[in-house]
Amino acid sequence: MGKIISFANQKGGVGKTTTCINLSAYVAAMGKTVLVVDLDPQGNATSGLGIDKDNDIRTVYDLIAGDARAEEVIQHTLIEGLDILPSTVDLAGAELEMVEMPQREKIMKGILEPLKESYDFIMIDCPPSLGLITVNALTASNSVIIPMQCEYYPLMGITQLMNTIRLIKFHLNPEIDIEGVVMTMKDKRSNLTNQVSDEIIKFFGKKVFFTYIPRNIRLAEAPSHGEPIMIYEPTSKGAEAYLSLAEEFLDRNKIKYKPLTGETKIKRRTK
Repeated sequence: MGKIISFANQKGGVGKTTTCINLSAYVAAMGKTVLVVDLDPQGNATSGLGIDKDNDIRTVYDLIAGDARAEEVIQHTLIEGLDILPSTVDLAGAELEMVEMPQREKIMKGILEPLKESYDFIMIDCPPSLGLITVNALTASNSVIIPMQCEYYPLMGITQLMNTIRLIKFHLNPEIDIEGVVMTMKDKRSNLTNQVSDEIIKFFGKKVFFTYIPRNIRLAEAPSHGEPIMIYEPTSKGAEAYLSLAEEFLDRNKIKYKPLTGETKIKRRTK
C-alpha cells in the first residue's frame, strides 16, 4: 500500500512545488513508483514536469466533478516510474462546487485511496491556501511535508498551518502526522536566515530534515523548461540537495532504494 503525503504551506513562494516535484523525481529515479497530484489551480507542478496544459488534457477537476476515471487522467512524465494527475486553472472553480457535495472534505480521499495499490508514494502539491482543496488533501494524507523558506514572514504564518493540521487530525483524519519540515532557499551567509533556521529547528525539533535546499538559480530555471532539476542540471547545487533530501526521506521511511551517483543515468521513459 502506498503512502500519501501532502506538501503544504499557505504561504506562497516557499519552494513547495519545487520540493514536491524534485523530491518525487529523485524517489522515482531510485526505483520507487510515484504519483504527483497537482491540486494547485496554477498548475505549476504539471508544467514543471513537462505536461502541456494547453493540450486539452483531462485533469484533477474532471475527477472531482465525476467526469473522468483516474486512469483517464494520469499522465506519464519524462522519468520512468513518475506519473502525475495534472491540473489547470479549471480547478479554481472546483472549491465552490465542492461546497455543495456530500462528504466534501473527503472527495480526494475517495479518489486517491484506490490508487495506493499502484504507487509507493502519492505526493500532493497543495495550493498556497488553507481552503477546502487543501483540507481535502490533508484528509486524504498519511503525512505532511512542510517546505519553509528561511525568512521571517513564512515563519510567522506557520501557526495557522499547524492549527489546521490539528483540526484535521481531530475531526477528519486521526492518522495524519508531520512527515518533516524542509528548509528552502537557505543562504548560509545571511544572519537572518541562520536565526530563522534556528527558530524552525527549535519549534519542530527532529521533524526538520537535516538536508536543506540552498538558493540556486538552476532550480528557478528548471520549471520553465518543463524538467525536474535532475534532468535540467544534474550537477547543480540544487540537484545535489534534492538527491540528498530523497535519500534522507527514504531512510526515514526505512525503505531500501537504488543509490544514485554522478555516473548513474536517469531512466527516461521510452515513448
